Amino acid sequence: MKLSRNIVLSLEILAAHKLRTLLSVTGIVVGVGAVVLMVSAGRGAEKQIVDRIQGMGTNLLMVNAGRTTIIAGRQRQMETVRTLLVSDAQAIAKDCPSVALAAPGVGKKLAVRWEDQDALTNVVGMSTEGFAVRNITVASGRLFDADESRAAKRLAILGPTASANLFGNSDPVGQQIRIGKVLFEVIGLAAPRGMDVNGADQDDVILVPLETAMRRILNVAYVQTLYVKARDSRALESAEKEIASLLRQRHRLQGKADDFTIQNQATVLEAERETTGSMTLLISSVAGISLIVGGVGILAVMLMSVRERTPEIGLRRAVGALRRDIRTQFVLESAMLAGTGGVAGLVGGIGLSLAVSVLGYWPTLISWPAAAVAFGFSVAVGVVFGLYPAMRAAKLEPIQALRSE
Repeated sequence: MKLSRNIVLSLEILAAHKLRTLLSVTGIVVGVGAVVLMVSAGRGAEKQIVDRIQGMGTNLLMVNAGRTTIIAGRQRQMETVRTLLVSDAQAIAKDCPSVALAAPGVGKKLAVRWEDQDALTNVVGMSTEGFAVRNITVASGRLFDADESRAAKRLAILGPTASANLFGNSDPVGQQIRIGKVLFEVIGLAAPRGMDVNGADQDDVILVPLETAMRRILNVAYVQTLYVKARDSRALESAEKEIASLLRQRHRLQGKADDFTIQNQATVLEAERETTGSMTLLISSVAGISLIVGGVGILAVMLMSVRERTPEIGLRRAVGALRRDIRTQFVLESAMLAGTGGVAGLVGGIGLSLAVSVLGYWPTLISWPAAAVAFGFSVAVGVVFGLYPAMRAAKLEPIQALRSE
């Protein structure tokens, strides 16, 4: 029998049992849709993490004072260490061949006031090199320069969140704010940067000159962080080794534990990608179990179909149909069931992924290769689970099949 005739006949048979056909493909629809949705959500989360890390700075290394640990998903400094100095940043920029720029920084969460509005926000003192290292730009106003920083000018650049908390939708540039007891002039509004890898809002910040923060606000002689930009991405590993060696020498740590922690953004990026990829694979595998359940449903339906159509099989065999024709017919029907469920699952999964992203519940990124694999696997499941009923139907003898009526 020609394949085209088999296809037409299969469509007629499936259409004649609409409810049974619908129920048999439900598992496939759910499985394919779930796989597409989960992979899309995983890829969206990975892209969001990559964007956050890259938004923190290009080829970035962060040297934190003391040892840090991860608590509740965020990196925390467990003790106050006073050994990290501005001169360390200058030495790193000068003596480490793999380093392009180094910018010291110090910060603390402080009360900020404008007229009758109060907010608790992160006040960060940073040298002007930090703008280039951390990719900080302004949406309005300007950045402070090196001369203003050395002169400890009372100038401030507000992040979008900090600005909204104090000024609402008004432009803060030119206004006077009070940080602690010190009056500052707002000279710029920073461009949005979003969340960092620890989930902290990078826009809930006020940037001030490093010298101003150290002398007028915090009254300290040490810094908490050195932001270091490697010459290129290939130099990150060598830059990390050079920085560690230099700081151990400067801090006289021979035979002692490091009093600093170096965070390599490339390492963080790779670790986050691996974690996200593993979670996506795990969740997608669980969702893929629905495909197996759907295959079992197709197996049950096809066995019922063989039993109901035994006289038909006997008649077809009696008029000349070969065993392979019967086998092909039933395998084709199960493959069409799975294929129909696969297509419906693809449409549903893609539609849900787009809806979730548009509505803002979760960022998603459609993975077309994953969608193709899910569809191909669904058809394969249909064929595999349809083989046993097809072989059983093909083994029926014409006389016995006709007598069963």
